[in-house]
Amino acid sequence: MRLYALCDQDLLDKKGLSLIDFIEIAKRDNAEIIQYRNKHSDIDTIKNQLIIIKKNFDGILIVNDAYELIEFCDGVHLGQEDLKKIDNDISKAISFLRKQISTDKLLGISTHNEIEILQANKLDIDYIGLGAYRTTTTKDDITLVLGDDIDRLASISKYPVGVIGGVKMDDKFEHVTYHVIGSGLL
Repeated sequence: MRLYALCDQDLLDKKGLSLIDFIEIAKRDNAEIIQYRNKHSDIDTIKNQLIIIKKNFDGILIVNDAYELIEFCDGVHLGQEDLKKIDNDISKAISFLRKQISTDKLLGISTHNEIEILQANKLDIDYIGLGAYRTTTTKDDITLVLGDDIDRLASISKYPVGVIGGVKMDDKFEHVTYHVIGSGLL
């Protein structure tokens, strides 16, 4: 099992945990990647949080959405809706992002079904997030739970796959590269 730790600032605040607390948990569980997600703070706050993570974590640091902060991390991850805010044509959005972040940085996108995975296979990205695997109490906009179909869908991707949404450390997958776990680590 390879761990991709999802650090959501809202969840940390709700649980009364510091960023350093989360980093220590991620390191304890041998996380290879930390994705920092902060939907409600200003860009300077997010930048400062990325600097703290980078200083205290030797693995890969991915920022959620804030591609303008790419110099402070190793990559960026965007969801389908966030890509469409850049351009309704996902391939144009990815081309724009590649120009912004360069090819030496990681670029990941969220997928939820076979159509999005097949589309992602044609894009200049490095990995996909796939989910939701199970229902979860931390995200209220989940409309589709993939359940046991997740491994079949992961096998379609030509890129490494991180499964998200109710994933547990002891879940077993055949075609999945990363277990993406956020609240399950806390």
